[in-house]
Amino acid sequence: MKNYGHGKSTGIEQTASGSIETGFVLEDMVISDFDADILRQLAEKVAAIASSERMKEVIAAWKALNDLNPVRPVFFCDPENGWNEIITESQMQCKGVLARRWEMVLRKKIFCNDEMQDDTPIEVFFDVPYTVMPDDWGLSAKFKKTQVDGSSHWDSPIEDYAKDLDKINLREPRLDYETTDACLSETQRVLGDTLSVRLKGTWWWSLGVTMPFVFLRGLENLMYDFYDYPNETRELLNRISSGHLRKLDWLEQKGLLSLNNDATYVGSGGYGLTDSLPSADYSGTVRCKDMWGFTESQETVGVSSQLYEEFIFPYEKPIMDRFGLTCYGCCEPVNGRWDVIKKHHNLRRVSCSPWADFEKMAEYLKNDYIFSMKVNPADVAIAEPDFEKIRKALRRNLDITKGCVTEIIMKDNHTIANRPENLVRWCQIVREEINAL
Repeated sequence: MKNYGHGKSTGIEQTASGSIETGFVLEDMVISDFDADILRQLAEKVAAIASSERMKEVIAAWKALNDLNPVRPVFFCDPENGWNEIITESQMQCKGVLARRWEMVLRKKIFCNDEMQDDTPIEVFFDVPYTVMPDDWGLSAKFKKTQVDGSSHWDSPIEDYAKDLDKINLREPRLDYETTDACLSETQRVLGDTLSVRLKGTWWWSLGVTMPFVFLRGLENLMYDFYDYPNETRELLNRISSGHLRKLDWLEQKGLLSLNNDATYVGSGGYGLTDSLPSADYSGTVRCKDMWGFTESQETVGVSSQLYEEFIFPYEKPIMDRFGLTCYGCCEPVNGRWDVIKKHHNLRRVSCSPWADFEKMAEYLKNDYIFSMKVNPADVAIAEPDFEKIRKALRRNLDITKGCVTEIIMKDNHTIANRPENLVRWCQIVREEINAL
């Protein structure tokens, strides 16, 4: 542990958007000999982890869980912004932009296996994303950071439905193929002898309709618009849903989708490893029906089940209907709208956030769905966590979910108090409690 933390943040994006909107430019697609040597050494360590007996067991446990035949609860920790307090400038050695990005990816895998020893699945693949621009809805919010690594403020671009609604129309994705090809070629040159380098598009984190709505119109406006502008609200949600569907059509037609039934992060927590995908008639060209899909509506956490069913669900459902298996939910406690959510197509993974009623969700989900148990990241965000309290809460929750298909997830960490050991200890406790079942 002494080799981690204790340094300045790298500033590298650690959330899901980092694998979608890469921010790469062609000039950065060169890896020096010095950086290449470092990356190859790290890649050799990752390859050894991927071929280990422990990792074979981990992958088998995920497949069993996702196919609803669990051999044990699985757990993993994705510190998100906390990674920048674990792998800092003190550990980073590469100098180039692309090399530093890949160094962070490799070092994270090594930390997961060597220090946390959670169930993060590590395969021999090394995925290179497409270089793609953010979704263009016709109007866009301008974000202003209120503090470093903190919240953002934005002015919603839709001020008047009468003037602005017709401007909303999702454009086709904009790809930089030259930069993408250069990134893939350079990565294969450096890592291809050790890891299986592949081009893999991750085109969305969520296909929910309320996050784009909030960015375009504003969260407070959304709450009022249900009552003040119900028809306009439905039309904006319809435009967002239709935009997502057109994007899926385009990605299918262009052959740009990739299977996510491997160690790909799916939903708001969990990995896609399953033998239930792709579809039986899969012949090599990936379609949505061969993949996991995901929607959520955490922005409507204060909205009744009736309003959710009337305004949100009808625009989520056509999206979810496209996929072979689906995930639902993020930070919103879904127990209050389960009667509606359970109508989603081929629903398999359900987010149970720290604010959900676990007893109700265990009753609802039984062993028919994956109980995606999210723990409170605030518990490890302080210098001296109460680990006995953490253990007692976990033990109680494991008792509540006995008989369920359970995964335990630590994520959404904005800070770990610059103490990587907090997460290592958390993982140790979870392992001990799972082994005691």
